[in-house]
Amino acid sequence: MTLSDEVAMSDSGNDSESGNSSSPGGNASSPFASLTAGGRLAKLLAREKELIATLEQLARDIEQLEKAPEQDENKLGAEDGEGDEEADDLEEFEAPEWCVPIKANVMTYDWDSLAAECQFDVILMDPPWQLATHAPTRGVAIAYQQLPDICIEELPVPKLSSNGFIFIWVINNKYAKAFDLMRRWGYSYVDDITWVKQTVNRRMAKGHGYYLQHAKETCLVGKKGHDPPGCRHSIGSDVIFSERRGQSQKPEELYELIEELVPNGRYLEIFGRKNNLRDYWVTVGNEL
Repeated sequence: MTLSDEVAMSDSGNDSESGNSSSPGGNASSPFASLTAGGRLAKLLAREKELIATLEQLARDIEQLEKAPEQDENKLGAEDGEGDEEADDLEEFEAPEWCVPIKANVMTYDWDSLAAECQFDVILMDPPWQLATHAPTRGVAIAYQQLPDICIEELPVPKLSSNGFIFIWVINNKYAKAFDLMRRWGYSYVDDITWVKQTVNRRMAKGHGYYLQHAKETCLVGKKGHDPPGCRHSIGSDVIFSERRGQSQKPEELYELIEELVPNGRYLEIFGRKNNLRDYWVTVGNEL
């Protein structure tokens, strides 16, 4: 039974009671009189409709996520004639000798077992943010499965680290959400890093944007608890000038910066891809 049904039944019952009884002053009394008179009932009903719409949208998002993304990607690759090229890339690719790749769906992976084995000094993630529209006007094709914010929120990040840093790559319309995630997971914002993209000729590599052309990406930095063992201060730079490579491939300089900040640390990357596998890093993702 919805809130509106309960309120309607209670309101009806109270109306009938007030018709058969009266207060000493001769006026009927109802516990919902002030609620209705004050407009609060209308607000509650409107809020109920908003919540129902939100739940319906989440149900649609979850249904979409449950579809097999591998089949969609294979179909797309076949249509574009890229299937054979991807297979060749996989055959030629050699993972770094001391990396720890874990190919898994981050939403269903057994994070508890990983947390029991290791507490990480640094967590890095490049979330597959869901764009504001499913038909973006960025001028590029989206070749990965996007996740609603609520799914990213459910990641058990607090279990994976008690002290240390988190690095979150963020897109323009997700800054507020990224700060909210930091708070939810127990981190405080401490810094940010700007990657200025360059071409092979060292010129600024401009991309498509809604109002302005985009030539940079931002990684937010958060910290929780104490400094990890060996943590250094005032190192590197908060600006990276680096060549733009494959789609969603992030600069190697960021990994070098993290390793300089926390030498010999325990590093974890979530939503990792094979082109960013690195020695002494644990990398979890379904594109490895």
